[in-house]
Amino acid sequence: MVGDAVGIAMPTVEHDGVEIAYEVRGEDGAPTVVFCEGLGYGRWMWQWQAEALADEYQLLLWDNRGTGESAVPDPPYSIAEMAGDLEAVLDATDTDTAHVVGASMGGMVALQYALTYDRAESLTLMCTSPGGDDAVPTPDETMARMFSVPEEATEREAIRYKMAPAVTDGFMETHPDLIESVIDARLDSDAPPHAREAQAGAVAAFDVADRLDELTLPTLVMHGTADRVLPVENSDLLLDGIDTADSMIVEGGSHLFFIEDADRVNEQLTMFLSDG
Repeated sequence: MVGDAVGIAMPTVEHDGVEIAYEVRGEDGAPTVVFCEGLGYGRWMWQWQAEALADEYQLLLWDNRGTGESAVPDPPYSIAEMAGDLEAVLDATDTDTAHVVGASMGGMVALQYALTYDRAESLTLMCTSPGGDDAVPTPDETMARMFSVPEEATEREAIRYKMAPAVTDGFMETHPDLIESVIDARLDSDAPPHAREAQAGAVAAFDVADRLDELTLPTLVMHGTADRVLPVENSDLLLDGIDTADSMIVEGGSHLFFIEDADRVNEQLTMFLSDG
């Protein structure tokens, strides 16, 4: 059920004066998988993957600075700071190595983390980009939907309006219960507007395109061909730059393909983690 992890008491760790909240699930002593969520989203977005992996792995889910139960510092934010937040979480939980899974902005955090620190055992990069001059930016019409909500919209209507480009056309109408539960989770944990804009600024400034060849760990790149937030061409940059990368390209998949096509994604992710 979406949102089960939201609202429970969580431990925190401080990094650079910012309290970062996290939770531990799954099998104690098993290999660790840590999840990094996207812009503005709380850890609820990994609910489908957490349910699939909890019997075989120890899972770490944490809220980015500005989101959920983590502190909301003043801007600016950077991806490097968020990678440092992740390192603080792994240190606080005595995690020596972890499979790092990130989506969208969380994929950028995962990339930066693997380039800066030494605990990453593998990378799974969903619907993300390395940044840089060759990266394909978020289309203007998507940016308008994400950051220019009609003034008369209620909170629920605003979330639905912002989320529309991230899912395939018709998905909201055919999965109303799921969408309502997602909206509930987002109402509980979304970054407030100034923190969301600060995270967006961190995404805009991110660029590790010329460092991808430094990555030698097993990497899985997953992307939907119909992603209207971070177009699929960005996956080509990752695959071209990381010699150890394999791919799963989801035909017709949206930005939130790991929710819409969770069973397929979980099957591929489980195979990748077990092989690693």
